[in-house]
Amino acid sequence: MLLLEVISGERLPKPERGKMRVHKINNVNKALDFIASKGVKLVSIGAEEIVDGNAKMTLGMIWTIILRFAIQDISVEETSAKEGLLLWCQRKTAPYKNVNVQNFHISWKDGLAFNALIHRHRPELIEYDKLRKDDPVTNLNNAFEVAEKYLDIPKMLDAEDIVGTLRPDEKAIMTYVSCFYHAFSGAQKAETAANRICKVLAVNQENEHLMEDYERLASDLLEWIRRTIPWLEDRVPQKTIQEMQQKLEDFRDYRRVHKPPKVQEKCQLEINFNTLQTKLRLSNRPAFMPSEGRMVSDINNGWQHLEQAEKGYEEWLLNEIRRLERLDHLAEKFRQKASIHEAWTDGKEVMLKHRDYETATLSDIKALIRKHEAFESDLAAHQDRVEQIAAIAQELNELDYYDSHNVNTRCQKICDQWDALGSLTHSRREALEKTEKQLETIDQLHLEYAKRAAPFNNWMESAMEDLQDMFIVHTIEEIEGLISAHDQFKSTLPDADREREAILAIHKEAQRIAESNHIKLSGSNPYTSVTPQIINSKWEKVQQLVPKRDHALLEEQRKQQSNEHLRRQFASQANIVGPWIQTKMEEIGRISIEMNGTLEDQLSHLKQYERSIVDYKPNLDLLEQQHQLIQEALIFDNKHTNYTMEHIRVGWEQLLTTIARTINEVENQILTRDAKGISQEQMQEFRASFNHFDKDHGGALGPEEFKACLISLGYDVENDRQGDAEFNRIMSVVDPNHSGLVTFQAFIDFMSRETTDTDTADQVIASFKVLAGDKNFITAEELRRELPPDQAEYCIARMAPYQGPDAVPGALDYKSFSTALYGESDL
Repeated sequence: MLLLEVISGERLPKPERGKMRVHKINNVNKALDFIASKGVKLVSIGAEEIVDGNAKMTLGMIWTIILRFAIQDISVEETSAKEGLLLWCQRKTAPYKNVNVQNFHISWKDGLAFNALIHRHRPELIEYDKLRKDDPVTNLNNAFEVAEKYLDIPKMLDAEDIVGTLRPDEKAIMTYVSCFYHAFSGAQKAETAANRICKVLAVNQENEHLMEDYERLASDLLEWIRRTIPWLEDRVPQKTIQEMQQKLEDFRDYRRVHKPPKVQEKCQLEINFNTLQTKLRLSNRPAFMPSEGRMVSDINNGWQHLEQAEKGYEEWLLNEIRRLERLDHLAEKFRQKASIHEAWTDGKEVMLKHRDYETATLSDIKALIRKHEAFESDLAAHQDRVEQIAAIAQELNELDYYDSHNVNTRCQKICDQWDALGSLTHSRREALEKTEKQLETIDQLHLEYAKRAAPFNNWMESAMEDLQDMFIVHTIEEIEGLISAHDQFKSTLPDADREREAILAIHKEAQRIAESNHIKLSGSNPYTSVTPQIINSKWEKVQQLVPKRDHALLEEQRKQQSNEHLRRQFASQANIVGPWIQTKMEEIGRISIEMNGTLEDQLSHLKQYERSIVDYKPNLDLLEQQHQLIQEALIFDNKHTNYTMEHIRVGWEQLLTTIARTINEVENQILTRDAKGISQEQMQEFRASFNHFDKDHGGALGPEEFKACLISLGYDVENDRQGDAEFNRIMSVVDPNHSGLVTFQAFIDFMSRETTDTDTADQVIASFKVLAGDKNFITAEELRRELPPDQAEYCIARMAPYQGPDAVPGALDYKSFSTALYGESDL
């Protein structure tokens, strides 16, 4: 009766005397009806057999009840209750030595299996290593006592009976073991829930660490760009070539030393950003949005501004050096011509103001007139030099020469003096002509000498000036032109020497006539101050300057030949490096489009390319060295190649960035494939379909191309109402920013979501609910008990207080926390 009350849950009336059997049968039937309502089939047994004490049938019924209420609910991997319980025991005891559970009788005789089950779940209750297989009674009693004391499992079995029988009762052991299963099933659920939560939290913690790293690296790179651009945009010119060349050397150091690490940082930052976004998509987390001003686009915009500033700065430096070189040349030329002119004008004003004609004889007057005519001829000959001096001063002003004030002052003094000489010359001619009528004789020989000596003297002065003239050239052709002009000048020297001898012969003839006629000369030609000694002295000077000019021109020719060698040397290397970079860019693009082998094969192939590219760096370094020699030689053009160092640098940086990005794309595809369980065949099918419609190999599909790709994979997105709605849904997933393009990574993410299962916020909420004991909230104590310390504190710091009507002090809202992990709400 008591058993039936327990089973039915009802208090049965005690039978009266005389009606004992009828009432007993009635009570038993009530219990049997309840058992039948729970799906238990009782065969060949009725209330009469139980009331009459049929032990066999009663025990059989009890075993059926045990199967239904204690064992039947046990289900492991869709097996039967008995098989499921046995499989559970085998899994839990697998790590323990001397335990091999194959059944529910012999496998349990030594007691080690019972102890192993307890130790697996509650290791603090059992010292398993101290148990001996040859002491089964001690083992069994130890397990029975611990189970009864700590696990609330009644002692259903007797150790001596189990050891003393050849084959222990299977039903008894199975019933007892089922109690262990029910006792530990709650702990198993909590463990599973805690593991799921730990996995989700670990993903979030790792992602947050990557976000922090990105923000820090982005801030550092943007700060470097912010500091560097003003330096590159500083266009304050220096006064000397040496100062500007130092600026150029500083810029070379920046390109060689300071910028390359920043190029690598920028590339690594983009790779980290892409990897982070891939991990967020794979874990169903919202995309990472960097803080304002630190987007990849912000960094690219800053980098573009930096490179524009670089280009402008280098062009400005070279142009400024050319300008200063031109200025130095012009300034030196101005000083040389000014010195020559000032030396010529020295004393001319005094001479023009001299009133010697007032006391001169007729012959003296005539001589003075002729002398003045010679001076006027000489003055006219110097007009070109004055005009050249003024033109050079004007050009120096236009080129903003730093010492323009002194140049202008000196030029103005020369011009003022020239005007004064012109005025004085005119006044003296008028005075001489006033007395010219009184002049009748003149020494024609001296006059002829003066007329021929003055131009010849001027020619020699011009020749000396030309021979000492500074020159600046940039090409072989220019220096060869100067050499040709110099050779033409040298060819005129024999004629000039004959003219010199003829002029000297006139002077000798005058002396011979004077001596033969006993004429006493005053010692100098009255018509000119150009004496034979002066002519010979200047002719000797011309003879000395010619070989010096030869030497200077040859030196410059050797320099230009050296420059031409540098040009050809650079062009030879650049014409190899430039096409090599372009070829590598094309090969990388072809590898990213073709699908030869697995993703790992493609990754290996790309990394081999990367190593070959890195190994090629010495060729670029050699080119940099040659380029530095060219710049140091102030070579500004190179007709032997279309490649500049800037083109090569940009191409090299693009090549490094492209191979790194391509490797990162393949790594992300591998990460996506492995995380989503996509097979290699599926990945190749997706890539083949994508590439087939990517006609321009741009790495992205337009809407119509993407629709055709989906249709080829079996998606119903035809041009009808239903198909358009489905296509619009898919486009909102793969192109959330409405850019009109679908990248391969977005396509793979979509296909992986369509073909694989992912963890969700609901799953995490369910796991937290298990840890919370089915409550709508969880406490800090429960989190610390169930989760590792770091993850428990992570949750406690971020969970909002629970505000429900069933809240208790310290209650935390695990539901809002879970949805926030997936971007469905804000923490």
